Amino acid sequence: MELRVLRYFLAVAQEGNITSAARLLHITQPTLSRQIRDLEEELGHPLFERNSHSITLTAEGLLLRKRAEEILNLVRKTEDELAQTDSALAGEVYVGAGETTGAHLLTRAARRLRDRWPDVHFHMFSGDSADVCEQLDKGLLDFGLLFGPVDEKKYHSLLLPHRDVWGVLLRRDHPLAQKASVCPEDLVSQPLIVSRQTLRRPFFPAWFGRDAESLNIVGTYNLVFNGSLMVEDGMGCAFSLAGLVNVSSPSSLCFRPLEPQVDARMYLVWKRHQVFSKAAGKYLEILLSSEALSAEQSPE
Repeated sequence: MELRVLRYFLAVAQEGNITSAARLLHITQPTLSRQIRDLEEELGHPLFERNSHSITLTAEGLLLRKRAEEILNLVRKTEDELAQTDSALAGEVYVGAGETTGAHLLTRAARRLRDRWPDVHFHMFSGDSADVCEQLDKGLLDFGLLFGPVDEKKYHSLLLPHRDVWGVLLRRDHPLAQKASVCPEDLVSQPLIVSRQTLRRPFFPAWFGRDAESLNIVGTYNLVFNGSLMVEDGMGCAFSLAGLVNVSSPSSLCFRPLEPQVDARMYLVWKRHQVFSKAAGKYLEILLSSEALSAEQSPE
């Protein structure tokens, strides 16, 4: 399987039409059609369902699209790393993180890196812990920002000087909005909106003192902004970290921390036996410097 053919395949998948893809690739339609047929024969599966006006991906085609994107991203990353020279630092740094104000620590370090080496580019991948770990394991990220606990068998980790606080987003007209904090008894009968990441947190059943199955979970979200819309429309109370949604006036929402308080500790992680590019290595040096770490405590 050649990289060139994978690029052809992705172009067809993107365009949904052989003629449009051939035009985009600057090759003839018969050539492209033959390359796709040869790829299907090589893999032993049809990759597209063809009709008179368009083509769509089969189940095998969907899988190949995902893998082809990962392969080509890894190839580009490797080419960038090998192209770096000792005289002028350049290249790409890839970091994954969930939704947290602690990501300022990463972006401040990235700014310092680019202040000194402007040919270095910084890329942020957003996702929960499962998404970030998947990308790390495939070599598509250099670093990940995770909330503990961390699998120390797979990753090196560095505890960062930032604590997030768990709480709930409420409408300002909700009865619990009159309280300074909320306790388990306040929420056990309330309609709850949670992220899949929250459901996997050990603190969740421990704080409530009961299994999640016994709670009134009416909805889930992946991005907290979407969760906040569910709260605005009266679906329930959303578990969230502090500072992720604007709750200042004139917002209709407010945030109340949990009582007893639950903190989320944040770790920078990278794969064991990781071989860093020069750009990624410099980024880690800057991030570990006392100046970068102290910046989280006192924003510039």
